Amino acid sequence: MVRSIGLVHLADLVASTYQPISKLFIVLSLIDLQMKHHLNIAILDLYEGSENQGMRCLYQIIDEFSKNQKIHIKTDVFDVRLKSELPGLEYDVYISSGGPGNPLPNKLHQWEPLYFKWIQNILDYNNQVDNKNKKQVFFICHSFQLACRFFNIATVKKRKSTSFGVFPVHFVDNNPDLVFNDLPNPFFAVDNRNYQAIEPNIDAIHKIGGTVLAIEKERPHVNLERALMAIRFNQNMIGTQFHPEADVMGMSAYLQKPETKEMIVSNHGIEKWESMIAHLKDEDKISYTYKTILPNFLHNSLLVSNPQLPK
Repeated sequence: MVRSIGLVHLADLVASTYQPISKLFIVLSLIDLQMKHHLNIAILDLYEGSENQGMRCLYQIIDEFSKNQKIHIKTDVFDVRLKSELPGLEYDVYISSGGPGNPLPNKLHQWEPLYFKWIQNILDYNNQVDNKNKKQVFFICHSFQLACRFFNIATVKKRKSTSFGVFPVHFVDNNPDLVFNDLPNPFFAVDNRNYQAIEPNIDAIHKIGGTVLAIEKERPHVNLERALMAIRFNQNMIGTQFHPEADVMGMSAYLQKPETKEMIVSNHGIEKWESMIAHLKDEDKISYTYKTILPNFLHNSLLVSNPQLPK
Protein backbone atom coordinates (compact mmCIF):
# COMPACT_ATOMS: atom_id res chain seq x y z
CA MET A 1 0.00 0.00 0.00
CA VAL A 2 1.32 3.44 -0.95
CA ARG A 3 1.16 5.85 1.95
CA SER A 4 0.72 9.40 0.64
CA ILE A 5 0.30 11.48 3.76
CA GLY A 6 -1.11 14.91 2.99
CA LEU A 7 -0.76 14.60 -0.78
CA VAL A 8 -4.27 15.83 -1.60
CA HIS A 9 -3.82 18.86 0.65
CA LEU A 10 -0.46 19.60 -0.99
CA ALA A 11 -2.04 19.22 -4.43
CA ASP A 12 -4.69 21.81 -3.48
CA LEU A 13 -1.95 24.30 -2.64
CA VAL A 14 -0.11 23.70 -5.90
CA ALA A 15 -3.30 23.77 -8.01
CA SER A 16 -4.36 27.09 -6.47
CA THR A 17 -1.15 28.63 -7.80
CA TYR A 18 -1.11 26.85 -11.18
CA GLN A 19 -4.81 26.67 -12.16
CA PRO A 20 -4.37 24.90 -15.51
CA ILE A 21 -2.75 21.93 -13.80
CA SER A 22 -5.14 19.15 -12.85
CA LYS A 23 -5.19 18.32 -9.15
CA LEU A 24 -5.43 14.62 -10.04
CA PHE A 25 -2.32 14.94 -12.17
CA ILE A 26 -0.48 16.58 -9.27
CA VAL A 27 -1.56 13.87 -6.82
CA LEU A 28 -0.43 11.13 -9.22
CA SER A 29 2.88 12.89 -9.76
CA LEU A 30 3.49 13.23 -6.04
CA ILE A 31 2.64 9.57 -5.47
CA ASP A 32 5.02 8.59 -8.25
CA LEU A 33 7.76 10.71 -6.65
CA GLN A 34 7.19 9.05 -3.31
CA MET A 35 7.22 5.57 -4.88
CA LYS A 36 10.65 6.04 -6.43
CA HIS A 37 12.14 4.81 -3.18
CA HIS A 38 10.76 1.37 -2.52
CA LEU A 39 11.56 -2.18 -1.48
CA ASN A 40 10.28 -5.51 -2.72
CA ILE A 41 10.44 -8.01 0.14
CA ALA A 42 9.98 -11.78 0.11
CA ILE A 43 9.23 -13.51 3.41
CA LEU A 44 10.06 -17.21 3.43
CA ASP A 45 7.65 -18.77 5.91
CA LEU A 46 9.19 -21.86 7.54
CA TYR A 47 6.57 -22.26 10.27
CA GLU A 48 4.97 -25.24 8.50
CA GLY A 49 1.49 -24.04 9.37
CA SER A 50 2.14 -24.02 13.12
CA GLU A 51 0.78 -21.32 15.42
CA ASN A 52 3.34 -18.56 15.84
CA GLN A 53 3.91 -14.89 16.63
CA GLY A 54 6.88 -14.53 14.28
CA MET A 55 4.98 -13.82 11.07
CA ARG A 56 2.81 -11.17 12.73
CA CYS A 57 5.94 -9.49 14.08
CA LEU A 58 7.63 -9.51 10.67
CA TYR A 59 4.59 -7.92 9.02
CA GLN A 60 4.49 -5.34 11.82
CA ILE A 61 8.17 -4.42 11.54
CA ILE A 62 7.92 -4.02 7.77
CA ASP A 63 4.77 -1.89 8.08
CA GLU A 64 6.37 0.32 10.74
CA PHE A 65 9.48 0.74 8.60
CA SER A 66 7.35 1.67 5.58
CA LYS A 67 5.55 4.35 7.60
CA ASN A 68 8.71 5.73 9.21
CA GLN A 69 10.64 5.92 5.94
CA LYS A 70 7.57 7.00 3.90
CA ILE A 71 8.32 4.44 1.22
CA HIS A 72 6.29 1.86 -0.64
CA ILE A 73 7.03 -1.76 0.32
CA LYS A 74 5.63 -4.73 -1.58
CA THR A 75 5.71 -7.90 0.51
CA ASP A 76 5.04 -11.44 -0.71
CA VAL A 77 5.02 -14.56 1.48
CA PHE A 78 6.21 -18.01 0.39
CA ASP A 79 5.12 -21.15 2.24
CA VAL A 80 8.37 -23.10 2.02
CA ARG A 81 7.72 -26.25 4.02
CA LEU A 82 4.06 -26.99 3.26
CA LYS A 83 3.93 -25.91 -0.40
CA SER A 84 7.61 -25.89 -1.44
CA GLU A 85 7.21 -22.24 -2.49
CA LEU A 86 10.44 -20.30 -3.06
CA PRO A 87 10.84 -16.75 -4.40
CA GLY A 88 12.64 -15.76 -7.57
CA LEU A 89 15.21 -13.02 -8.05
CA GLU A 90 12.74 -10.15 -8.46
CA TYR A 91 12.98 -9.08 -4.79
CA ASP A 92 15.40 -6.71 -3.09
CA VAL A 93 15.15 -8.27 0.37
CA TYR A 94 14.54 -11.79 1.66
CA ILE A 95 13.67 -12.60 5.26
CA SER A 96 13.62 -16.31 6.07
CA SER A 97 11.68 -17.06 9.24
CA GLY A 98 12.08 -19.32 12.20
CA GLY A 99 10.06 -22.49 12.51
CA PRO A 100 9.52 -25.70 14.46
CA GLY A 101 11.11 -29.10 14.11
CA ASN A 102 14.36 -30.69 13.09
CA PRO A 103 16.79 -28.69 10.90
CA LEU A 104 19.00 -31.74 10.26
CA PRO A 105 19.05 -33.60 6.91
CA ASN A 106 15.86 -35.53 6.24
CA LYS A 107 14.88 -37.24 2.99
CA LEU A 108 11.24 -36.48 3.77
CA HIS A 109 11.93 -32.74 3.57
CA GLN A 110 11.27 -32.39 -0.15
CA TRP A 111 11.41 -28.61 0.18
CA GLU A 112 14.97 -28.55 1.54
CA PRO A 113 16.88 -29.02 -1.77
CA LEU A 114 14.72 -26.25 -3.24
CA TYR A 115 15.55 -24.03 -0.29
CA PHE A 116 19.28 -24.64 -0.68
CA LYS A 117 18.97 -24.00 -4.44
CA TRP A 118 17.32 -20.67 -3.62
CA ILE A 119 20.31 -19.70 -1.45
CA GLN A 120 22.66 -20.69 -4.27
CA ASN A 121 20.65 -18.63 -6.77
CA ILE A 122 21.00 -15.55 -4.57
CA LEU A 123 24.73 -16.17 -4.20
CA ASP A 124 25.16 -16.57 -7.96
CA TYR A 125 23.27 -13.35 -8.61
CA ASN A 126 25.23 -11.37 -6.03
CA ASN A 127 28.54 -12.72 -7.32
CA GLN A 128 27.93 -11.29 -10.78
CA VAL A 129 29.87 -8.03 -11.01
CA ASP A 130 27.31 -6.41 -13.30
CA ASN A 131 24.54 -6.83 -10.71
CA LYS A 132 25.06 -3.67 -8.65
CA ASN A 133 22.00 -3.87 -6.39
CA LYS A 134 22.82 -6.97 -4.38
CA LYS A 135 20.04 -9.06 -2.84
CA GLN A 136 19.93 -8.80 0.96
CA VAL A 137 19.04 -11.86 3.07
CA PHE A 138 18.25 -12.31 6.78
CA PHE A 139 18.02 -15.84 8.26
CA ILE A 140 16.16 -16.33 11.57
CA CYS A 141 16.51 -19.29 13.99
CA HIS A 142 15.54 -22.42 12.01
CA SER A 143 16.63 -20.68 8.80
CA PHE A 144 19.90 -19.72 10.48
CA GLN A 145 20.61 -23.38 11.27
CA LEU A 146 19.83 -24.35 7.67
CA ALA A 147 22.18 -21.64 6.41
CA CYS A 148 24.94 -22.94 8.68
CA ARG A 149 24.41 -26.36 7.11
CA PHE A 150 24.34 -24.96 3.57
CA PHE A 151 27.64 -23.13 4.02
CA ASN A 152 29.07 -26.04 6.03
CA ILE A 153 30.61 -23.73 8.61
CA ALA A 154 29.40 -25.20 11.92
CA THR A 155 27.94 -28.28 13.56
CA VAL A 156 24.15 -28.21 13.89
CA LYS A 157 22.94 -30.60 16.57
CA LYS A 158 20.17 -31.19 19.08
CA ARG A 159 20.47 -29.56 22.50
CA LYS A 160 20.33 -31.54 25.73
CA SER A 161 17.32 -29.42 26.72
CA THR A 162 15.20 -26.65 25.21
CA SER A 163 16.53 -23.12 25.43
CA PHE A 164 13.61 -20.77 25.93
CA GLY A 165 13.42 -17.29 27.37
CA VAL A 166 14.95 -13.83 27.26
CA PHE A 167 18.73 -14.16 27.39
CA PRO A 168 21.79 -11.96 27.02
CA VAL A 169 23.62 -12.22 23.71
CA HIS A 170 27.31 -11.31 23.60
CA PHE A 171 29.15 -9.72 20.69
CA VAL A 172 32.44 -11.25 19.70
CA ASP A 173 33.64 -7.69 19.00
CA ASN A 174 32.27 -4.50 20.53
CA ASN A 175 30.67 -3.14 17.35
CA PRO A 176 30.60 -5.99 14.87
CA ASP A 177 28.05 -4.99 12.23
CA LEU A 178 25.85 -2.13 11.05
CA VAL A 179 22.77 -4.27 11.66
CA PHE A 180 23.59 -4.24 15.40
CA ASN A 181 24.27 -0.49 15.60
CA ASP A 182 23.13 1.09 18.89
CA LEU A 183 22.81 -2.21 20.76
CA PRO A 184 24.69 -2.64 24.04
CA ASN A 185 27.04 -5.54 24.69
CA PRO A 186 25.45 -7.76 25.82
CA PHE A 187 21.94 -7.13 24.53
CA PHE A 188 18.84 -9.20 25.26
CA ALA A 189 16.85 -11.34 22.83
CA VAL A 190 14.20 -14.04 22.74
CA ASP A 191 15.66 -17.50 22.31
CA ASN A 192 13.57 -20.60 21.58
CA ARG A 193 15.44 -23.63 20.24
CA ASN A 194 15.88 -27.36 20.55
CA TYR A 195 18.79 -27.34 18.09
CA GLN A 196 21.81 -25.11 17.79
CA ALA A 197 24.92 -24.35 15.74
CA ILE A 198 28.22 -24.88 17.57
CA GLU A 199 31.89 -25.63 16.78
CA PRO A 200 32.35 -22.99 14.07
CA ASN A 201 34.96 -23.59 11.38
CA ILE A 202 36.52 -20.14 11.46
CA ASP A 203 38.69 -20.73 8.39
CA ALA A 204 35.66 -21.82 6.37
CA ILE A 205 33.68 -18.80 7.60
CA HIS A 206 36.45 -16.41 6.56
CA LYS A 207 36.77 -18.19 3.21
CA ILE A 208 33.17 -17.33 2.29
CA GLY A 209 33.63 -13.74 3.47
CA GLY A 210 31.86 -14.23 6.77
CA THR A 211 32.42 -13.60 10.44
CA VAL A 212 30.94 -14.73 13.75
CA LEU A 213 29.16 -11.75 15.27
CA ALA A 214 27.67 -13.01 18.54
CA ILE A 215 27.58 -16.00 20.87
CA GLU A 216 25.46 -17.04 23.83
CA LYS A 217 26.28 -16.19 27.41
CA GLU A 218 29.51 -17.68 28.73
CA ARG A 219 28.90 -20.22 31.47
CA PRO A 220 32.27 -21.30 32.97
CA HIS A 221 30.54 -23.83 35.25
CA VAL A 222 28.94 -25.63 32.27
CA ASN A 223 31.24 -27.83 30.21
CA LEU A 224 29.42 -27.19 26.92
CA GLU A 225 30.42 -25.12 23.93
CA ARG A 226 28.54 -21.87 23.52
CA ALA A 227 26.07 -21.65 20.65
CA LEU A 228 26.57 -19.29 17.74
CA MET A 229 23.97 -16.53 18.00
CA ALA A 230 24.71 -14.38 14.94
CA ILE A 231 26.81 -14.77 11.80
CA ARG A 232 27.40 -12.56 8.82
CA PHE A 233 27.75 -15.19 6.12
CA ASN A 234 28.90 -12.65 3.54
CA GLN A 235 28.43 -9.00 2.70
CA ASN A 236 24.78 -9.54 1.77
CA MET A 237 23.63 -12.39 4.02
CA ILE A 238 23.26 -12.34 7.78
CA GLY A 239 21.48 -14.53 10.31
CA THR A 240 20.63 -14.90 13.98
CA GLN A 241 19.87 -17.92 16.14
CA PHE A 242 17.59 -15.78 18.31
CA HIS A 243 14.38 -14.04 17.25
CA PRO A 244 15.05 -10.34 16.52
CA GLU A 245 11.42 -9.92 15.45
CA ALA A 246 9.97 -10.95 18.83
CA ASP A 247 7.96 -8.22 20.56
CA VAL A 248 6.54 -7.77 24.04
CA MET A 249 2.94 -8.47 23.02
CA GLY A 250 3.74 -11.78 21.35
CA MET A 251 6.13 -12.97 24.05
CA SER A 252 3.69 -12.01 26.80
CA ALA A 253 0.85 -13.90 25.10
CA TYR A 254 3.07 -16.96 24.75
CA LEU A 255 4.28 -16.87 28.35
CA GLN A 256 0.73 -16.47 29.66
CA LYS A 257 -0.47 -19.65 27.95
CA PRO A 258 -1.16 -22.24 30.69
CA GLU A 259 0.89 -24.95 28.97
CA THR A 260 3.87 -22.61 28.54
CA LYS A 261 3.79 -21.46 32.14
CA GLU A 262 3.47 -25.05 33.37
CA MET A 263 6.43 -26.15 31.24
CA ILE A 264 8.67 -23.32 32.50
CA VAL A 265 7.65 -23.71 36.15
CA SER A 266 8.06 -27.49 36.13
CA ASN A 267 11.51 -27.30 34.55
CA HIS A 268 12.92 -24.12 36.09
CA GLY A 269 10.63 -22.98 38.93
CA ILE A 270 8.16 -20.11 39.32
CA GLU A 271 11.00 -17.61 39.83
CA LYS A 272 12.19 -18.21 36.27
CA TRP A 273 8.74 -17.56 34.82
CA GLU A 274 8.35 -14.41 36.91
CA SER A 275 11.76 -13.11 35.82
CA MET A 276 10.82 -13.68 32.18
CA ILE A 277 7.63 -11.67 32.66
CA ALA A 278 9.65 -8.92 34.39
CA HIS A 279 12.14 -8.76 31.51
CA LEU A 280 9.29 -7.94 29.14
CA LYS A 281 8.68 -4.67 30.97
CA ASP A 282 12.26 -3.45 30.50
CA GLU A 283 12.53 -1.07 27.55
CA ASP A 284 16.24 -1.85 27.17
CA LYS A 285 15.67 -5.56 26.58
CA ILE A 286 13.58 -7.23 23.87
CA SER A 287 11.73 -4.00 22.99
CA TYR A 288 15.04 -2.38 22.14
CA THR A 289 16.21 -5.40 20.15
CA TYR A 290 12.90 -5.44 18.25
CA LYS A 291 13.26 -1.76 17.36
CA THR A 292 16.90 -2.09 16.31
CA ILE A 293 18.06 -5.18 14.40
CA LEU A 294 15.55 -5.76 11.61
CA PRO A 295 14.88 -2.02 11.11
CA ASN A 296 18.66 -1.54 10.73
CA PHE A 297 18.74 -4.42 8.26
CA LEU A 298 15.87 -2.93 6.25
CA HIS A 299 17.50 0.51 6.29
CA ASN A 300 20.78 -0.89 4.98
CA SER A 301 18.85 -2.85 2.35
CA LEU A 302 17.04 0.32 1.29
CA LEU A 303 20.39 2.05 0.73
CA VAL A 304 21.65 -0.88 -1.34
CA SER A 305 18.52 -0.94 -3.49
CA ASN A 306 18.34 2.86 -3.79
CA PRO A 307 21.97 4.00 -3.91
CA GLN A 308 20.92 7.57 -4.74
CA LEU A 309 19.63 7.99 -1.19
CA PRO A 310 21.88 9.80 1.31
CA LYS A 311 23.77 7.45 3.65
